[in-house]
Amino acid sequence: MIALGQQPLGLADLVAVARDGARVSLAAPARARIARSRAVVERAVAGERAVYGVTTGFGDLKDRHIPRDEVRQLQVNLLRSHAAGVGAEAPREVVRAMLLLRAASLAAGCSGCRAEVVEALLALLERDVTPVVPLQGSVGASGDLAPLAHLAGVLTGEGEAWLGERRMPAALALRGAGLQPLALEAKEGLALINGTQLSTALAALACADARRVWEAGVAAAALSTEVLLGSFQPAREDVQALRPYRGALETARRLRAYSEGSALVASHADCGRVQDPYSLRCVPQVMGAAWDALAHVEAQLAVELNAVNDNPLVLAEKGEVVSAGLFHAEPVGMAADYLKIAVAEVASLSERRGALLLDARTSGLPAALAGNPGLESGYMMAQYTAAALVSENKVLCHPATVDSIPTGAGMEDHVSMAPIAARHARAVVENAARVVALELLCVCRALEFRRPLAAGAGSERVYAAIRRQVPAPEGDRPLSGPCETVAQWVLSRAPERLAEEVLVP
Repeated sequence: MIALGQQPLGLADLVAVARDGARVSLAAPARARIARSRAVVERAVAGERAVYGVTTGFGDLKDRHIPRDEVRQLQVNLLRSHAAGVGAEAPREVVRAMLLLRAASLAAGCSGCRAEVVEALLALLERDVTPVVPLQGSVGASGDLAPLAHLAGVLTGEGEAWLGERRMPAALALRGAGLQPLALEAKEGLALINGTQLSTALAALACADARRVWEAGVAAAALSTEVLLGSFQPAREDVQALRPYRGALETARRLRAYSEGSALVASHADCGRVQDPYSLRCVPQVMGAAWDALAHVEAQLAVELNAVNDNPLVLAEKGEVVSAGLFHAEPVGMAADYLKIAVAEVASLSERRGALLLDARTSGLPAALAGNPGLESGYMMAQYTAAALVSENKVLCHPATVDSIPTGAGMEDHVSMAPIAARHARAVVENAARVVALELLCVCRALEFRRPLAAGAGSERVYAAIRRQVPAPEGDRPLSGPCETVAQWVLSRAPERLAEEVLVP
């Protein structure tokens, strides 16, 4: 059970709720904070003070006064008018993460809503009601307004939702889950849609997956270096200590651990090769830089997972309502842009090692790793597919946050484009998983040509894990199915668990 308002949310918590159905509750201290902030809003409504989005219109209509007897209708109209999202719908795990994140932000007690609103969000998670949320329509400025309006509309019985595995009108989904539509009070519609939750959900889940792709990429690099009879001298601890980036040290530690006891390494101890290509020799530098980037992104997202990103802010202790810009998603957007660049480099290095494995001139192995080269094409097309994915990543890695198109009649004159950065980051991670999967398929086949020599104990565990997913081939076969199977393994918890086991002293 995750108790909102009692302990900080972590990335692992978000993954557990989004993917594994972990339960969430609202802690008592959060309820008290929420009640205090709600009292400030109710006093403002009773006194008919001009408070943005409470007794005024929105955006360019901020100067329009809303009479006291119309403030509830104002909130309903807000959700209806802002539900302008288009395009493909967000994956259900992303929407579940959005529900958790919006509830967490409101639980901070700076949004002026009632505890019932937070409980309604958590009830959707508990009863497996997942709003249908289009992915396009937000520029990440005044929050992810359109996506969150679609999400929030389901609370009131409007829009569409999934109830378990069935898609239906939101009112029917609520009824089927034993829930009642929520009647919004003053400020609550605005509190539900002013936030970075689509951007953050996408970026956080992509970041969790990126760590798995990174671990699988390092494991693939170790095995490829062994099979290609490369040197592990660049991964020596004393060598890396001369330029001690944390990521490089972590990468080198894994390379040494995977290859420990390798008969393949021992077999060419006295060879005349002076240096290996960069995709082998510089693994600690490239993968290490990616590790450092992921650590930075995780730190940024740790702040956002526990942040208030609303407007206006209700500061209960001072009895103030303050307009600010905490909903601007630039910190999330920049982190997502950095994330996708880092993961794209993991894939780029992996593709190059795959190319080395397939080239008989550099590997000393059968051409294209074919059992009967010429009659069979072997794994030739693995490099074509990897090259296509790596090239696509280059386009996706253009930083979205350097763009800005003003919205809101010029009031929102700088926007973050964080949802675009985060969507692209998710796509880059998925592409990278497939590139690493293709390298793993190639290097496992290559290892079989090096038998009876064995790789390091850790690398042999990698080989065994892949062969449990995809049996050794007998002649040519389609690669698409095996690639997707291994890519799912890459995106699972398996690479992280394998690394933990191999790194145990």
